Amino acid sequence: MYPVDLHMHTIASTHAYSTLHDYVTQAKQTDLKLFAITDHGPDMADAPHYWHFINMRVWPRVIDGVGILRGIEANIKNQQGEIDCSGPMLDALDLIVAGFHEPVYAPRDRKHHTDAMIAAMAGGLVHIISHPGNPKFPVDIPAIAEAAAHYDVALELNNSSFTHSRPGSEPNCRAIAAAVRDAGGRLAFGSDSHTAFTLGHFDHCLRIAREVDFPEDRVLNVTPRRLLDFLEMRSGKHIAELADF
Repeated sequence: MYPVDLHMHTIASTHAYSTLHDYVTQAKQTDLKLFAITDHGPDMADAPHYWHFINMRVWPRVIDGVGILRGIEANIKNQQGEIDCSGPMLDALDLIVAGFHEPVYAPRDRKHHTDAMIAAMAGGLVHIISHPGNPKFPVDIPAIAEAAAHYDVALELNNSSFTHSRPGSEPNCRAIAAAVRDAGGRLAFGSDSHTAFTLGHFDHCLRIAREVDFPEDRVLNVTPRRLLDFLEMRSGKHIAELADF
């Protein structure tokens, strides 16, 4: 399994059940080296206040040898690709994941979803699109794969989508992985953990990537350094405390 997890929620997103401390403990037990906490953006009903994201600066960068990234799973809000992450939040965060969530963006049709997702990528703020294979939000898969490669945004394979969160995602996820492969883009794996016990679980992501023969050198989770170099290239931010990861 890969040593980097890029999508998880703490009790700050009130439908989740673990704390930062819980995740660090689990990471130590499973030899995970780096993870990002990505609680829901403030437009979700159960999300933390935007101060939660700004105040992540009080977190240590490294706890017991485990690197911690300050992140968000922002909401794509409209067809123009606006997300609920702006201003001081952007300065405070290392990783911006963004995706569709029904309470914020009610499902429309393939064109609206595709336009919104591509606009979010074109805006330059988003590093990873979360669970793009959600069947409730059908998209033009070749178009989003080409856009993701063009804007250097990773598309996520979300392990939770295969187990309980978004039933029916697997065919779309397989098609997305193949389209990203052909477009020359990147994939990111996320456990989408809502409890620390699933931290680093990528078994379904790995299966899909292997089924489509996706190049491992374009998966962000393979090493901490690959992910950190990607973030520095995208945002220009160097995280000195993680220089040796």
